[in-house]
Amino acid sequence: MTALKAHEVARFLARPDLTEGIFLAYGPDTGLVRETAQRLIRQLTGNDPESASLVTLEAAEIDSDPSILAVEAKTVSLFGGKRIIRVRGATKSIVMTLTELRDDPGGAAIVLEAGNLTPKDALRALVEASKLGRALPCYPDSDETLVTLIRETFNQHGIRVDGDVVTTLREILGNDREITRRELEKLTLYAAASKTLTREDVLLLCADNGALVIDAILDATGGGHAEKLELALNRALSSAVDPQRLLAMCTIHFANLRRWRVEVDNGKSPRMVLDGLRPKPHFSRASALEQQLRLWNDSALAIACERILQTTADSRRRPALAETTLRRTLLALCMMAAAH
Repeated sequence: MTALKAHEVARFLARPDLTEGIFLAYGPDTGLVRETAQRLIRQLTGNDPESASLVTLEAAEIDSDPSILAVEAKTVSLFGGKRIIRVRGATKSIVMTLTELRDDPGGAAIVLEAGNLTPKDALRALVEASKLGRALPCYPDSDETLVTLIRETFNQHGIRVDGDVVTTLREILGNDREITRRELEKLTLYAAASKTLTREDVLLLCADNGALVIDAILDATGGGHAEKLELALNRALSSAVDPQRLLAMCTIHFANLRRWRVEVDNGKSPRMVLDGLRPKPHFSRASALEQQLRLWNDSALAIACERILQTTADSRRRPALAETTLRRTLLALCMMAAAH
């Protein structure tokens, strides 16, 4: 019985201990499932990929014609190359067909792509119990695996990155391997000539995928930077960010500033207050937040919070004017900060 752990999959893909049999890539991360199947197929074709016979089937095709999988597995390649059958969307409905091939795949490699399967799932159980079977779990990236993937990608392309690039990317990217790969490919293409990447490059190309554009709005408003506010707002709204979401984030931001300001008024420095927060704000925002704590006093923050709440109520009553009232309110708060 062979049941690989998630952390063992990369090592297996680098050097598979089987060249024929049933290989099952499964898990909740569909992008990683697809990538795992593709990497395995590249390894199985070896040094002669051109002569390999690769057939791709959908599970629905096998459901409608259960014999097709066995026929493809046992068909001799015209060029004598490796026979690989890739099955997408595999489910337990193909277990009966696979049972016929489990002990004698005839030299073929059957690569299955499936969703998140429980240990008791019939398809997973069959593969894990087979001598010529390997089950490859594909779970969302952890912080550690994502950081490793980012570093390895840039190293492979000879791209030098600033110290905060990896941290910034980790905050932007989620846990879907397909999206992560797409974003990293975008960045490597962008840096193909210069061979360097800065945090500004990452924000320019990828910030729309995360909350960084909203942070830019909050810090421009609280810091009194009207031009930066205009740019950040245009970027967010053109990307279909809901004005109500922006108002909600502004409510939280100014409520936090007011809460932190109480500690400043009690004798702590802004830096001490920020250093004591858990979780701590990203280091790239530390200076902006420190400046805002110095600019705003409690009475001004109370006025700002009240104005945001009123704008939220107005925009809900008149949704067609939500963007206009949002812009007007944030610019007014920005001017309040600039006047201090």
